[in-house]
Amino acid sequence: MKNITNSFVSVGHWPSAGSFEFNTDILATNPINLSVVLGVLIFFGKGVLNDLLDKRKQRILSTIRNSEELRRGAIEQLERARVRLRKVEIEADEYRTNGYSEIEREKVNLINATCKSLERLENYKNETLFFEKQRAINQVRQQVLQQALQRALGTLYSCLNSELHFRTISANIGILGSVEEITD
Repeated sequence: MKNITNSFVSVGHWPSAGSFEFNTDILATNPINLSVVLGVLIFFGKGVLNDLLDKRKQRILSTIRNSEELRRGAIEQLERARVRLRKVEIEADEYRTNGYSEIEREKVNLINATCKSLERLENYKNETLFFEKQRAINQVRQQVLQQALQRALGTLYSCLNSELHFRTISANIGILGSVEEITD
């Protein structure tokens, strides 16, 4: 008790106003003062503390609701994206399959067209060779015929005198005359 009395009596010994200090020594502090201060804090601070806690609670709940809505929106967007991805993958597979089919078809068409072109070229080549061969043969025949005629004419002119010439013409006229009588 003496300790308690000393604490009230020593009020006069406190330094003048303007300085405030906390006594951190629990055994040296007055439990009654502490209980009064705590009581005042609890009584007046309870409403403020409840308001602060309620506001904080409302902000946390609001944040949780917003997060849930954002999460639901994100899940919906993810599902839409997955559906679009599946659709795009299916289309890509179709394009790929169609593309491969188209490529194979074009390849076969190109091979066929090339074979036909080669066949036509081969036919043109053969026709050209045949034509050139025939032309060469005809030229050789003409040259041989001209040379034979020139030799024959040369031989005829050298062997033919006017009497032989007259007999040949007469014989040819006679042949023509007999042919004319047969046709009439």
